Amino acid sequence: MSVNRQLCTFFLDGLYFGVDVQKVQEVIRYQEMTRVPLAPPVVQGLINLRGQIVSAMDLRRRLEFSDRPVGQLPMNVVVRTEDGPMSFLVDEIGDVIEVEEDTFERPPETLHGLARELVQGAYKLKDRLLLTLNTDRAVTLATDKKD
Repeated sequence: MSVNRQLCTFFLDGLYFGVDVQKVQEVIRYQEMTRVPLAPPVVQGLINLRGQIVSAMDLRRRLEFSDRPVGQLPMNVVVRTEDGPMSFLVDEIGDVIEVEEDTFERPPETLHGLARELVQGAYKLKDRLLLTLNTDRAVTLATDKKD
């Protein structure tokens, strides 16, 4: 009997990513941000989430991808962390999908740099590859590394 896993999916620089649905607090449209002086470049700013101040991390910068095209507003995937919620800025939100755990594979060899460290592995779907992001590591490395 195979075990299934639910993932909240999103797109980033043309790639399809997923995070464990249990780590996701909510998904919201673009929110105005307040810049944070002297913050690492991956931290785009702070958003107000119904009175709670949440850091917004640009996953494109975090994974060392090219910057988002001018005029394209990001979406927010708010994940739960040990230190409270953190918003991941992504290009587009996908669906919540269910994958079979026995189809999980190691990260593709084509990933390089930080992306290789932050991607746990991949699921081969019918028409694309789904990369799973280690949210804890993405947040931890962002606060440790002052780009």
